[in-house]
Amino acid sequence: MELILYSKPDCHLCEGLQEKLENIENFDLDLEIRDITTREDWFEMYQYEVPVLCQKLDEVEKLLPRPSPRISIPKLEQLLKQYIKEV
Repeated sequence: MELILYSKPDCHLCEGLQEKLENIENFDLDLEIRDITTREDWFEMYQYEVPVLCQKLDEVEKLLPRPSPRISIPKLEQLLKQYIKEV
């Protein structure tokens, strides 16, 4: 399953979500981290929204609901299973 995490440097919420995603063990995640400060279009779109999590479906990105910063890894897994469409 391919996920994209839009983040920016020194964002503690972004770092926390990335760490939790990297520690999920119950299903295989291919996590791509995109720094919004490297592209103007990403920055304009997400500057006030990061962290933003999307599922990559071929050439389409499906925006996923933002989890609480206090979410546990097991709850994050449940959330992903609820919203992610398997390819």
